[in-house]
Amino acid sequence: MPVWLQLILRTLGVLLFSAVWLRLLGRKMAAGMATFDRVYLVGFGVIAALLALNQIRPPLLGWLALLTWGLTGIAYSYLALKSKWVRDLVHGKEAVVIKHGKVMEEQLKTVRFTPEDLLQQLRKRQIFNVADVEFAVMEANGEISALVKSNKQPLTAQHLGVETAPEVGVQAVILDGNILDEPLATLGLNRGWLETELKKIGVQPENVFLAQVDAMGELYVDLFDDAIQVPKPTTRKLLLTTLEKARADLESYSLDTDNPKAKKMYQQCAREIASILYDARPLLK
Repeated sequence: MPVWLQLILRTLGVLLFSAVWLRLLGRKMAAGMATFDRVYLVGFGVIAALLALNQIRPPLLGWLALLTWGLTGIAYSYLALKSKWVRDLVHGKEAVVIKHGKVMEEQLKTVRFTPEDLLQQLRKRQIFNVADVEFAVMEANGEISALVKSNKQPLTAQHLGVETAPEVGVQAVILDGNILDEPLATLGLNRGWLETELKKIGVQPENVFLAQVDAMGELYVDLFDDAIQVPKPTTRKLLLTTLEKARADLESYSLDTDNPKAKKMYQQCAREIASILYDARPLLK
């Protein structure tokens, strides 16, 4: 067998083994890797590269080393799920580095972190004054998680006592010209609704690169042809304008009529629409 063909077959074999191994290992190692995870992956990569290039003789020893390395990682993942002691032994424990705005110097020395390193991590989280931090913890992967003092936190709707509608989240309903039925069903919509909305703006589904629907049912569309301008969604503004017009009309009717009963009814309806507008205006802007 030609040498180049042997190289291709070995490389494909190693890639296939690596794909299966990474799948068995789970996603934790890819999400915020600790030092041990990086060393482990580098070691696996080195063995895989040497095996693909036929630098380990006989090749069976290389496959044995790769298999052993992979099984060790899978065993560690299983043990780490079951035992906090194993996790702490391999990755280390979390360390409190700031408490009530005070830097814990001894903890910084323990984790081998300089003041510059700490400030850099805080700046990444838009925190430029250590005194603003109530509590900060160094995670096992070296990242800093910080809680800002309550008087330094940004205002939220809860602070203002404003009720907000629950967020369903934005769903992608078209990708690369293909309609996605599952996200539509999540929003309680169907293909018929989507096709109707696309017809309103004169677009065919196969011409859409990306389409998203938000919690209010507004459709965002991005076309393959960037030269074509897609009209912006106007559903919310139209609904807001309609409600305001209805309230104004009812107030006008109450002023024009001489019938006390009708006047009272118009005024009551106008107040109800005004109440609806008060609650819905933040959502319809």
